[in-house]
Amino acid sequence: MTEFLIATNNAGKVKEFERILTPLGIAAVTAKSKGADLGDVEETGTTFAENAKIKAKAAFEKTGMPSIADDSGLSVDALGGEPGVYSARYAGENATDAEKIAKLLKNMDNVPEKDRTAQFHCAICCIIDEKTIVEVEETCSGIIANEPKGNAGFGYDPVFLAEDGRSFGELSADEKDAVSHRGKALRSLYAALRDIL
Repeated sequence: MTEFLIATNNAGKVKEFERILTPLGIAAVTAKSKGADLGDVEETGTTFAENAKIKAKAAFEKTGMPSIADDSGLSVDALGGEPGVYSARYAGENATDAEKIAKLLKNMDNVPEKDRTAQFHCAICCIIDEKTIVEVEETCSGIIANEPKGNAGFGYDPVFLAEDGRSFGELSADEKDAVSHRGKALRSLYAALRDIL
């Protein structure tokens, strides 16, 4: 099996990549498992795609291995696209998911139901070698709830309502994969890699 380095410390993300890479004969490995330290890569991009590429490039340059990175986040229309690329740092550098959600809901205090539209974005960059770079980006649309619901998922999932009115925090992993930004992006990545490999 060919090994691809997944440039993340998020075990949940590694599992998601594993699910789509394994059928292609690719083993998803972490920097830690390879004894590499990617350090803190500065995400200086202004878009999700730019940040994904910065992270993938850093991992590829440090290890020489095919590397995959993603950048994802939430854009709320009523907040002019916030938190956007700052989704992870929205309530401060080491804020918990609950603190980020609390800040989001506070900022949307008087926003009526019809204006609570939002999108989750996911950009993935895969650098196979110097010349082969695959980039995909997908979104999914929803509504920001007035309060968190459900304990599944992570990040803003408990306040992001899917089309059926349930939050991403109330969906099973398979249900979420079917409709989520990352699920769609992973399927696009799978299709692109299948054609290349």
